Amino acid sequence: MTNPLQPILILLAIAVIAVVIFRLLRLPPMLGYLLAGVIIGPHALGWVPETEETRHLAEFGVVFLMFSIGLEFSLSKLVTMKRIVFGFGTSQVVISILLVMAITWFLDMDWRIGLALGGALAMSSTAIVIKMLSERLELNTPYGRQVIGVLLFQDLAVIPLLIIMPALARTVDSETVDYGPMFAIAALKAIALLALILSFGQRLMRSWFHVVARQKSSELFVLNVLFITLGLAWLTELAGLSLALGAFLAGMLISETEYRYQVEDDIKPFRDILLGLFFITIGMLLDIQVVIENFLWVAIILIALIFVKIVLVTGLSRLFGAEPNVAVRTGMNLAQGGEFGFVLLAQAGGSGLIENAILQPILAAVVLSMFLAPFIIEYSERMTQQLYTSEWMQRAMQITSIAAQTIAEQNHVIICGYGRSGQNLSRILEQESIPFIALDLDPQRIHEAKIAGESVMYGDAARKEVLIAAGMLRAKVLVVSYSDTVSALKILNHVRTLRPELTVVVRTRDDSDIDLIKEAGATEVVAEIMEGSLMLASHALMFMNISTGRILRRIRQTREHRYRLFRGFYFGVTDENEEGNERLLPRLLTITIIPGAASVNKTLGQINLAELSVEVTAVRRRNIRGSLPSEETRLEAGDVVVLRGTQENLAAAEIRLMQG
Repeated sequence: MTNPLQPILILLAIAVIAVVIFRLLRLPPMLGYLLAGVIIGPHALGWVPETEETRHLAEFGVVFLMFSIGLEFSLSKLVTMKRIVFGFGTSQVVISILLVMAITWFLDMDWRIGLALGGALAMSSTAIVIKMLSERLELNTPYGRQVIGVLLFQDLAVIPLLIIMPALARTVDSETVDYGPMFAIAALKAIALLALILSFGQRLMRSWFHVVARQKSSELFVLNVLFITLGLAWLTELAGLSLALGAFLAGMLISETEYRYQVEDDIKPFRDILLGLFFITIGMLLDIQVVIENFLWVAIILIALIFVKIVLVTGLSRLFGAEPNVAVRTGMNLAQGGEFGFVLLAQAGGSGLIENAILQPILAAVVLSMFLAPFIIEYSERMTQQLYTSEWMQRAMQITSIAAQTIAEQNHVIICGYGRSGQNLSRILEQESIPFIALDLDPQRIHEAKIAGESVMYGDAARKEVLIAAGMLRAKVLVVSYSDTVSALKILNHVRTLRPELTVVVRTRDDSDIDLIKEAGATEVVAEIMEGSLMLASHALMFMNISTGRILRRIRQTREHRYRLFRGFYFGVTDENEEGNERLLPRLLTITIIPGAASVNKTLGQINLAELSVEVTAVRRRNIRGSLPSEETRLEAGDVVVLRGTQENLAAAEIRLMQG
C-alpha cells in the first residue's frame, strides 16, 4: 500500500528543486513548477497520480491568487486608468474571444467551445509580466502602464468567465436550450450576491477584524483570514458561482480596512505555496504523447497565439494613441498565455466542455508560450530598436538633455526618484542653496515639476549612462529616495564600478534589507518605518505634557542608537545656540586614501585621530563597508574613510592622514 505522504513529499521536493534551479537561471519559478508537473505527472514519469485530492489542492492556489488580486483591487486606481483598463483592456479581451470563436466556427466546432477557448487564450501572465517589468524598472514607462491596465482588465474579466463556464458545461449536450434566461439567472445571482456582500460585508468585516486584532494573537489573526477567505469562497460556490469569485470578494472587503497590509503579508506564504502546487498540477495535465502526436498543431497554435497577440495588442495600442515603439513593446509583453488561462482550460476540460484531444495541444501551446515569455520580454527592447530608431534617439536625447543641465554642476546632489520623499529633500536642499538634479520616470510628475521650475529630468537612475549624464563623477552625494531594493542595488553597483568613494544614502521601507544594501556599498540606509515611529512618538509625547527638550533628547538618543553616523552630532546643542555655534558642531567628512598618503599601511591606533577629537565612523574598502573600525584597522590605498568632528578638527585630521 502506498504511503499517503509519498505524493505530497514528491510534490514538495520537486517544487523546491524547481524553484532553486529557475532562480539560479534568473527565470520565473512558475515555469519551473510547470516543467516539474510535466515531468512527474501521470503522462510522463507517473510519480504523482492525477487524483481528486491534488485537483482540490490546486484549486486552493487559485483561490488565494484571486484573494490577493482582490486585496489590490481599488476603485480609485480603476478611475485613473479607466481609458486603458476599460477601453484598451475590454477591446483586447472581446476581440480575442471573437477571433477564436470565428476560427472554431470555421473549423465547424461548437460556439461554446470557441467562447471557452477564446476566454482562456485572451489571458496573459500577470505573474511573469509584472515580475519582469518590476525587475527592469519599467512599470512606470508608457508601455508599462498600458500593460498593467490590460492585465488588470483581464483579471477582472476572469470573474464573469468563471461564472458562465459551468453554465456552458451543463448545456454542452443540448442544442435547444434558451441561453438568454440561463445567463440572466447567473448574472442576477452574481449581482445579488455582490450587492449583499458589499453592502453589509464591509461594516461587518471591519468590526470583526477589530475584535480579532484586539486579542493580539498572530495565530488567531491568520486563522481568521483563512476562515474569511475560504468561507466566502464556499458561499459563492454554494450559490452556483465559483470559489475564485468568493475569494476575490473577500480580498475586496479586507482591502477597505486598515488591516489590508498585515493580511497581505500573512497570506503571501499560503498563496505562493498553493499557487506553486497549482502550476505543478497544470503541468501534470500535459500529455507529452499527445503533444508529440500533434506536434504540428502545437507549433501552429503556439506561433499563431504569439503572433496574433502581438499584432492585435500592437494595433489596439496604436489605436489608443501610443507611439509605434511603445505599441510594439506592449504587444510583445502581452504575447503569452496566462495562469488564468490555465484556470479556465482546467475548468472547461474537467467539466467535459472541451475534449482532451482539443485541450492537450492548446494546453501545450500555452505552456510553451509562457516558457518563451521571459525571453521575448527580455529582448523586446533590442528588437524594437531594430524596428524603430525613434526610441533609441529619444533615449539619446534624454541623456543629452540631462548632461546639458548638469554640465556646470560640481559637488551637487543627485536625487533618484522625485516622489514625496524626493520632493521634500529638494525643498531642504533649496533652502540651503545646495544644487541638485532629480531623476524620475513619471512624465506627468516631471511635466508639473518643470512648470514649477524644479530641476527634474526624465531618466532611469538604474542605468549607468543616465547616472553619468547626471554628473555622478562630480557629485557630492547620491540619494535613492524611493523604496526599491532591486533598483537601489543596481545603482550601488554602478557607483561601485565608477566612483566607489561617492556617498550614497538609500531609503528603504523597513529593516529587512538594510544589511544587504549596506554590503552593496550604501553609506547609510534610512528605514521609513523607523522615522515614522519617531514622529508618532514625538507627537504623542507632546500631548502628554512632556517638555520639548526632553522629547528632542529622547528622539536624539534613539537616532544615535539606530544611525551610527549621527552619534555625538548634537551634544551640547540647544535651540538658543544652534545657529551661533554652527561652526563648532560635529559634521561628516569622507576622505579617499590615495597611494603615497602618510596613513597607508598604518593602523588607526598609530594615526591617533582621537587626539584631534575626530572619530573614524566607517572605512569602506573596495566598497565593502565596515562600521566602527577598531584601532587595529590598517588603512590601505583606495580606502574611503568617514570622519566625524568639527570643521577645524576635520581639516587637521585630513592633513595627518595625507601628509603625516
